Amino acid sequence: MTASSVPGPVPLIAVLNGPNLNMLGLRQPEVYGRATLDDVEALCAETADRLGLAIDFRQTNGEGELISWVQECRGRAAGLVINPAGYTHTSVALMDAILAAEVPTIEVHLSNIHRRESFRHHSYVSRAALGVICGLGVRGYAAALTALAELLEEGA
Repeated sequence: MTASSVPGPVPLIAVLNGPNLNMLGLRQPEVYGRATLDDVEALCAETADRLGLAIDFRQTNGEGELISWVQECRGRAAGLVINPAGYTHTSVALMDAILAAEVPTIEVHLSNIHRRESFRHHSYVSRAALGVICGLGVRGYAAALTALAELLEEGA
C-alpha cells in the first residue's frame, strides 16, 4: 500500500531550511550547486505529490524561528525533513526541539559535510534524526521524502 492509497487525510511533511539557503544558486555554487531554493521547493512538491504527501516548505535565517517551526510539527506533521545549514554544528536548542517534536526526522545537507572543514563533521541535529542524507545535492530532499513516506507506511 502506498501513502497515496491510504484512506484519510494526506500526511503532512514539514520541509524546513536554515540560514543562507535562500542564497542557493548564488552562494558558492561549486559547493552547493546552481539550483535555487525555488527549485528545491518545486522538486519537493513534485516528489510529495508522487508519494501522496503534502508539504509545508519554509526557510529562515533565524534560529529561534526555525526552532518554533520544529515545535509546531508536534501534533501537526507526520514527519520532518530539515536542512539546518549552519545550525547543524552549533544548535543544541534545535536538537532539543526536534527531540521534543517527536516526529520522524531526516536531516539533509546538499554537500557532504564529512568532506569539508572539520568543524562541519559534527552535527547536533543527527542525534535527534532517524537518518542523515548528505552530498547528493538537491536530490537529497527527494530521497528524504521517499524515506519518510516508506517509514510512515511501516508505522514509524
